[in-house]
Amino acid sequence: MTSPRVVGPHDGRLAILGGTSARFVIAGNDASKRFALVEHPMQPRALAAPMHRHHREDEYSFVLEGSIGALLGDSVVIGHPGDLIFKPREQWHTFWNAGDTPARVLEIISPAGFENYFRELGAELINGPPIRSGSRRSAHAMSSTWT
Repeated sequence: MTSPRVVGPHDGRLAILGGTSARFVIAGNDASKRFALVEHPMQPRALAAPMHRHHREDEYSFVLEGSIGALLGDSVVIGHPGDLIFKPREQWHTFWNAGDTPARVLEIISPAGFENYFRELGAELINGPPIRSGSRRSAHAMSSTWT
């Protein structure tokens, strides 16, 4: 069993993913795989992910800072600090920093597991961009469909 704790604003491992990053706030294993909590700091105008959908996870993006654009099916929405963007499983989506200043979201992934994709991608990118994207072969990425 995981012990209760306070997670500070700089705690947790950070994976650099290009124009966005992933800071692992609560690992899925710490929450009995019910959910994971990941912070995504994003550079201005950065695309966080290509269009995709998850077959087993719901994602909830709470905007902490900046403006976050999201394409949810056929609808484009803009979230501002305090807004929650809900991306249910099986819903095609993508999201990005819609502003000229940095942005941050706290993302709940439920159930946990997909956060490991960010871990794996960050490990791949440490030595620079891959010649051919092998990340899509990840077991975690295989629970999603990419365009």
